[in-house]
Amino acid sequence: MKIAILSRNSQLYSTRRLVEAARSRGHVVRVLDPLRCYVRIAPGNMAIHYRGKPLRDFSAVIPRIGTQSTFYGTAVLRQLEMMGVYTPNTADAVLCARDKLRCLQVLAAHGVPMPMTVFGDNPDDTDDLLALLGEPPHVIKLNEGSQGNGVVLAEKRAASQSVIEAFRGLYATFLVQEFIAEAKGSDLRCFVVGGKVVAAMQRVASPGDFRANLHRGGSAEKARLSAGERALAIQAAKVVGLGIAGVDLLRSRRGPLLLEVNASPGLEGIEGATGVDVAGQIVRHLERHARRD
Repeated sequence: MKIAILSRNSQLYSTRRLVEAARSRGHVVRVLDPLRCYVRIAPGNMAIHYRGKPLRDFSAVIPRIGTQSTFYGTAVLRQLEMMGVYTPNTADAVLCARDKLRCLQVLAAHGVPMPMTVFGDNPDDTDDLLALLGEPPHVIKLNEGSQGNGVVLAEKRAASQSVIEAFRGLYATFLVQEFIAEAKGSDLRCFVVGGKVVAAMQRVASPGDFRANLHRGGSAEKARLSAGERALAIQAAKVVGLGIAGVDLLRSRRGPLLLEVNASPGLEGIEGATGVDVAGQIVRHLERHARRD
């Protein structure tokens, strides 16, 4: 097969591993910076060009689109889809996952358990908004943040009000969630490929922090999932429409709770913690679903 990887940086661990895995299985692979792609939109004559030359004959594309290039990157991905190129993560699915509010709304409509979440914009409604959630601590997070950025734990109501006021001053869209104290600063990252959990790790926050993201200094080890946790991760990826997903769960007294669904999950942490060849699993998924040259 001829495989494209949409990535702004060919030297990132995840991108390099996908290239290695694809080439080791005899495929031709090319890394494309989505911001250097440009498209022609015409009935019966859709085309995409890269650095002055048309792109043709790709069987599959793996999107590794960062938060700073969501709009442009998904436009390029959508163009490739319309040209018949297979992708495990469609543009619509990536956009859904990237918008935390929309994603949680869709998941809640399908009965996926999650921490209680509230959303509102008018300053006059802040007290009522927090009353819906209950007593602090509250977790306040930017709607399109990633890797633990833009996430604040407010331990008192006054602190919640101050953080909300600050986010509104930045014209930022944010969500407020209940704090799951019994999770004790840890979460589960479940890596789903083709409707199966191929690897899972437990992440633990660094001392003094509550965010378990590895980019925030947290640690990770291989996790053993319960049947319920595994089923929840698979369900969440399916509802959002992702063939490849990093699904984050919290362990709570109510059972596993969905925290987030990531459409471009990193490979370094999960492969390092579990020893699983996740990149190879992704390539094998493409082999099962993409057209052959």
